[in-house]
Amino acid sequence: MTPLDQLKPSMRGTIQQLHVSKDLSRRMAGLGLRPGSTVEVIRIGPLNGPMQVRIGRTDLMLRRSEAAQISICLLV
Repeated sequence: MTPLDQLKPSMRGTIQQLHVSKDLSRRMAGLGLRPGSTVEVIRIGPLNGPMQVRIGRTDLMLRRSEAAQISICLLV
């Protein structure tokens, strides 16, 4: 498993586990970030900025610190 913040643009994976607090877990689940969901990295902001990710047809911006707490199983 790889942390989401380690993926590069156009890489995809399936969310395996969220290593976050209960409140943040609820917020992420409301945005579609749940175990079993497929996520694709669209772009990464400069200077270690936020990541734009796509889940289904929804695009989200995530802080790198939040993305680091999401474990991904890479898809080929």
